[in-house]
Amino acid sequence: MSKRRILIQLDTDPQASVFDAVVAIDAGAERLLQYSNIKPDQVRDLVHGAMYTRGPQDLKNTAVFVGGSNVVHGEQVFRNAIDAMFDPFKVSIMIDCNGSNSTAAAAVISASKHVALEGSTALVLGATGPVGLRVAKILANEKSTVYLSSRSLERSQECVDQLVAQGLPPGRLIAISSGDQTWTDKAIRECQMVFACGAAGIRLMSDDQLRQAKSLQVAVDLNAVPPLGIDGIGLTDKATQREGRFDYGALGVGGLKMKIHKASVASLFESNTKVIDCQEMMTIGRDILAKEAIAS
Repeated sequence: MSKRRILIQLDTDPQASVFDAVVAIDAGAERLLQYSNIKPDQVRDLVHGAMYTRGPQDLKNTAVFVGGSNVVHGEQVFRNAIDAMFDPFKVSIMIDCNGSNSTAAAAVISASKHVALEGSTALVLGATGPVGLRVAKILANEKSTVYLSSRSLERSQECVDQLVAQGLPPGRLIAISSGDQTWTDKAIRECQMVFACGAAGIRLMSDDQLRQAKSLQVAVDLNAVPPLGIDGIGLTDKATQREGRFDYGALGVGGLKMKIHKASVASLFESNTKVIDCQEMMTIGRDILAKEAIAS
């Protein structure tokens, strides 16, 4: 008799996310064990509880999901959980704190429908936030040149250094300040893609700047709270054509984001060795689109 599929939800917030719980159940988790206010030093014993209660042949039916609004703490929980595992008692694990990984993957995949990522140039606005940093990471992994823009050049450079420390080539990552008009204008002129990933209700790109972007082929605005991040892009835009480019709003990307989130959770129960982060979600998202193309 096969074991029930159990998902252990480790959330760094005072209350575990209801959103993540509902998606997990819809994705096929039969039992959900929720732990809130999780600290990194609490993780080992919880993970060992998942590892030692079933035989190796049944561990594919136990998995861990790391969430919460504090992405930095969530990443430490994720790393500590991975470090606590060893063969043959591993369980699959994924991280999607505040939806940052699935959102970033969906944004880049949406843009890739219109632009070949390898060799392209992208401008990421609000690049130092959790979604922006992951968009930049994915793009650099896909061999794009990426301008990382934020209000602080120092903070942008810290994010570049962080990505380089993870093994990404420094030549593909350029830190700029949104207040430096010379560098901002250069990035706008050169980019084929722009991603607005800033805080809710903050305008990051004006209509005038958008018109200056003569090479721009795709604009993706992930801000769902007015005023939106890019002037002139609608919340529900999904490959909406304007002035020679394709526009995406937050809801236009959201459908694919939800599919990636759900498919990622479902894939945890395929084996006991899955480790799912933003790059793995890119693969999952591309598989979703490929299957949809065949079905149509």
